[in-house]
Amino acid sequence: MKFSILSEPPVPTQLKSLWAEVEAGRLSKEEFVESEERLLQSCVAVWTDALILPGESDLLRSLCLELANLDGSHDPALVEKRCRQAVHAMKEDWDSTVDADNEKTIEKYYDRSEHYAYELMWWHTLAEDRSPLAYVCALQLALQNGCAAALDFGAGVGAGSLLFARHGCQVALADISSTLLDFSRRRLQARGIPATFIDLKTGGLDAETYDFITAMDVFEHIAEPAKTVETLAASLRPGGILFGRFAAELDPERPSHIAKDFQPMFNRLADLGFTETWKDEWLWGHRAFRKPDATRHR
Repeated sequence: MKFSILSEPPVPTQLKSLWAEVEAGRLSKEEFVESEERLLQSCVAVWTDALILPGESDLLRSLCLELANLDGSHDPALVEKRCRQAVHAMKEDWDSTVDADNEKTIEKYYDRSEHYAYELMWWHTLAEDRSPLAYVCALQLALQNGCAAALDFGAGVGAGSLLFARHGCQVALADISSTLLDFSRRRLQARGIPATFIDLKTGGLDAETYDFITAMDVFEHIAEPAKTVETLAASLRPGGILFGRFAAELDPERPSHIAKDFQPMFNRLADLGFTETWKDEWLWGHRAFRKPDATRHR
């Protein structure tokens, strides 16, 4: 299925331009709100098309049904209940098992969490938060920059790869959680989508392999963002793009947000010659950085 919005500028860019029309008196606020909802609904259509199971018409029901089938419960209502309770359950697990100064305990938390898939799948229903639609903005940029091979770093439950594969990209998924990688593998295999799966505990990223890397709400979970961004930079092809949200808000319900200062990461990107090519100044704050054609080091 083709979606015209994928050939247009990313939605936050369009909204910023539309607001300028409001400020200039050429568009009413009511017209802006209508345009904003229309654009967001176009993104919802792209997202839903990539994630929903054949024969289903409701994304929330579809994702709960998919979880139920994959975890063996076959009870979407029970799955939805677990999804709604997942954030609290994850906090309890973190508080009882993790020493934030001990990297091994953090790694073990992500690797074995029984609740993370439920939290992520619930987020992807869009029932409470539309920010997963930033993946559609990423796809817009990727397609418009000729992306052939995409890596989702911190891939979680594989939704980003489902989206990118749906629109013709070769996809790779990297995560520290064997549990989530196995879940993603089963999701993609059920749809007949070929993919590369990289367990970051045991494997690394190949050099200059990807045109586009997404790191969606990942860096706040990383103790050393600057070190991680070096790894991602090396795996991008010259001219490739790193897309993500490099920020963290204080959230008592999510103690796993351990990164507080991202400036060293931005400094390292600059050292490596990356330039910011796009920024969401309207919706969720995601940013895109392009690797130079000839990497330079300082």
